[in-house]
Amino acid sequence: MTQVPLVDIYIMGKKYTVPESLTIMDAMEFAGYHLKRGCGCRAGFCGACATVYRIAGDYELKVGLACQTKVEAGMYLAQIPFFPALKGIYNIDELTPGTSSIAAYYPEIYRCIGCNSCTKVCPQDLNVMQYIAYAQRGDIARCAVESFDCIMCGLCASRCPAHIVQYHVGILARRLYGKYLLPRALHLQQRVDEITDGKYEAELQLLMELDPQELKNRYNNRDLEA
Repeated sequence: MTQVPLVDIYIMGKKYTVPESLTIMDAMEFAGYHLKRGCGCRAGFCGACATVYRIAGDYELKVGLACQTKVEAGMYLAQIPFFPALKGIYNIDELTPGTSSIAAYYPEIYRCIGCNSCTKVCPQDLNVMQYIAYAQRGDIARCAVESFDCIMCGLCASRCPAHIVQYHVGILARRLYGKYLLPRALHLQQRVDEITDGKYEAELQLLMELDPQELKNRYNNRDLEA
């Protein structure tokens, strides 16, 4: 039986020996940590497990998602619950879908030096610098589409020398796009009207009165779309 090589890592300053094949998240659990927060989907789609680390002998401070990044010998780890970036507070109903709305809350986008560090660090392989360029030009639709798969992990902002909060810029663009520019989905509006008019109240009340086992049976045997 082949033995998996082991490496020494440091979690919050304490040394642990773990298999080198593990991700940071798996290694923390192997070391005995019980992850209640910051573990999310465990597949790189939620952005909850942002991690700061440094390799012994290397001057560079690095970042990554704990569920995607594999451990390395001499890795010093620190978990962060969220990236402490400034977030604009706004009322979407009072904004317009243009350059002025983005610039009013995130003027730092015009400090971009085109280093592309944000794009290089993105775990979703998004062209982050490009959607910031769209935001600079007031092209809300392209900014929204280009940033659509953003998981809000904050790694882009952690590497930006201009202190741009790229992921907050992207979500503002998507909100503006969804409210003002995207054509309305008629079938969705129809369903909202049905709910508002109480069409499903009787059915909901029935479900609330069922015992847990019957609820499980209905859920497991529900009709699924192909």
